[in-house]
Amino acid sequence: MAVIQFRTNDALNINPPEGEQHLSVNGSNWLWTVTAIYVVSFLAFFGLSFFARAGERVFHYIYGIALLVGSVTYYAMASDLGFSVIDTSSNPGDGDTRQIFFALYINWVVSFPAVILSTGLLSGLPWATLAYQIFLAWFWILTYLAGAYTETHYKWGFYAFGTVAWIFLAVSQWALDGRRSAVRVGVARDHTILSGWLNLLWLLYPIAWGLSDGGNKIGTTPSFIFYGILDVLMLPVLSFATLFLSRNWDYNQLNIAFTQYGRVYVAGGNYPEKERTAGVQAPANTVPADVAAPEPVVTA
Repeated sequence: MAVIQFRTNDALNINPPEGEQHLSVNGSNWLWTVTAIYVVSFLAFFGLSFFARAGERVFHYIYGIALLVGSVTYYAMASDLGFSVIDTSSNPGDGDTRQIFFALYINWVVSFPAVILSTGLLSGLPWATLAYQIFLAWFWILTYLAGAYTETHYKWGFYAFGTVAWIFLAVSQWALDGRRSAVRVGVARDHTILSGWLNLLWLLYPIAWGLSDGGNKIGTTPSFIFYGILDVLMLPVLSFATLFLSRNWDYNQLNIAFTQYGRVYVAGGNYPEKERTAGVQAPANTVPADVAAPEPVVTA
């Protein structure tokens, strides 16, 4: 009779943790769970993209890439890879060290702009505003990364700069530009649901960082439980919520119907590449009718 054996997690035996505050086996088990959620979500989005109508795969592409990056980064962290060891700022020089996983910030560099781009396309934001919001998100993440690697109390300066960028981002993405634009294109309810959920989670990221990589008040494993829950609620949950709500969206009216000609508005769903020109094509050497012939030069 076959015996079912449960596979043990030997990642920390192969890749030993370092530092006084380091990842535990239970923490690695939780990260493997988050990895599985990301991988299954990516495969679902990849499969669903084949059933989407022509020109309506933009959200599949955006979230698919973000979920793929999240799968790789969480795989690295679950395997106890992608980290550095620094002295904590509480008592510098006393040997109290902590694992800082830069792979976590790599995930945010992709996932934060992905959700910004998704909600921005829905609300009809101009490209300049979208670029502004994405650069604010990158500034927020990179200053937190710099603060995590700072071994003194000066890390809180980076935290302050990053938090100010988050405030600017939240005001633009939810309170001002995003809301006004969503009302203009008639998707205020759905945008409020998605953007409100996103900004509620973003409110907790500064708290999580202050308790973990910033203030070292909680260990590496508890911090990953905190971050893992936030990341799952932000990207996989928000991505499927976007697909669910998008069933009622008119991609042409929202000007997010992407064809081979780019982002165009197509009345009635007649995409330019599907139109056929009637009549016989003019020879290549024929001068167009709208081009005036040059006037003859009169010499004296």
